Amino acid sequence: MISTGESRAGGPDSGRHANGPSIDGDLRLLFHRLNNQLGIILAHAELLEAKSDDANRARAAQLVSSALDAMGTAKSIRQLTEPGLAGS
Repeated sequence: MISTGESRAGGPDSGRHANGPSIDGDLRLLFHRLNNQLGIILAHAELLEAKSDDANRARAAQLVSSALDAMGTAKSIRQLTEPGLAGS
């Protein structure tokens, strides 16, 4: 949900979701695990890119780019779901 600048109980600016408390430990753990897994994918993609011949380097570079995009998306989702992270 996009913030409209209005603050109401359970609304987007209240620091908690309408159906309960703000982000909990389980969700933080999932974000941590996701970032770890994406980091492993990125590392392997970079290795493939470095060791590939010219014919396969572009494919490996696409893997690197996609892994970085996925990490950025995960960060954006976390910022939207966890109050206080908007500036990080």
